[in-house]
Amino acid sequence: MDSFEFEYGRVLENVKVQYSTWGNPKFDDEGFITNAVLYFPTFRGIYSFLRESHKYIINNSDLLDEFYFIIIHSLGTPDSCSPSSTGLNYNFPRYTSLDAVNFKRQFLEEKFKIKKISGLVGEGIGGYQILTWACEYPDEMEFILCINTAAKVSGYKFILAKTLENIIDSVEDYYSDGYSISKTKCIIAINSLLFAHSASKKAFDNLSNAEIAAIFEDFNEECFFWDIYDFKFRNDCDMEFDVIDKLHDIKAKSLFVGTNNNYFRSELDILPFRESVKDSIVIIMDDEKEDYYFKEKDYAFIGDEVIDFLNKFIK
Repeated sequence: MDSFEFEYGRVLENVKVQYSTWGNPKFDDEGFITNAVLYFPTFRGIYSFLRESHKYIINNSDLLDEFYFIIIHSLGTPDSCSPSSTGLNYNFPRYTSLDAVNFKRQFLEEKFKIKKISGLVGEGIGGYQILTWACEYPDEMEFILCINTAAKVSGYKFILAKTLENIIDSVEDYYSDGYSISKTKCIIAINSLLFAHSASKKAFDNLSNAEIAAIFEDFNEECFFWDIYDFKFRNDCDMEFDVIDKLHDIKAKSLFVGTNNNYFRSELDILPFRESVKDSIVIIMDDEKEDYYFKEKDYAFIGDEVIDFLNKFIK
């Protein structure tokens, strides 16, 4: 994009945006796309709480033929405009969830010919942007589908975010450019904390220390090269996230799914949507998962519920 203006007024020029699409667009008589669905991944992008259910949904539905899926990589992530990709590092503008939403809204308006989005689908902290969008611009979509998310970063999630903030603040050369050993050690410490929240307690309890160490190595390889500044600014953004008092503004048909892990807790994060969002559907999956690596059959139930919900919006 030529430029992007943040909430507090700072403007960045020549803003990089990475995006990808799947499926087939459908058009009305005026040439507007009528079946666009925006997908919001977790911060890591490649990581998914749903894992193999993605394959189950695709293999057992015609959704890729019926919807046009768009992923716009978020403000603050290295594939798009971020502290690391711009080279601004610690001088990058502080941004909010609303900035992240407006970043995508602006790009969508400039790049695609769409009057109204069919839906917003996502999980984890990707759900923060979905909820912000649905609360602030309730007439812009027909449905939202959120998996393992929350309407506010509070309680244990806030404590974890503050812990990550303290780890980053302990880096003495944070305000220096270039690589350093202390920055690398900081990312390793962050990864260790996040790994502890990547599965149910029962899954870890059933693993030996050697098995946990091996899985941690896989986890660490996926996120070892995170940039400390990208993570810092996203963590700051998430700590301020709170749409509790705006949930009643959501007009879109809503499906909320909770699968329970050590970070998102269905009884505290997902169940309240049943009362807070009008006519919402809330589904909780049993958290007695004993394996760390999930199989397609493990999410057949959730997959069927998602397929049934999305099928209602096929035109």
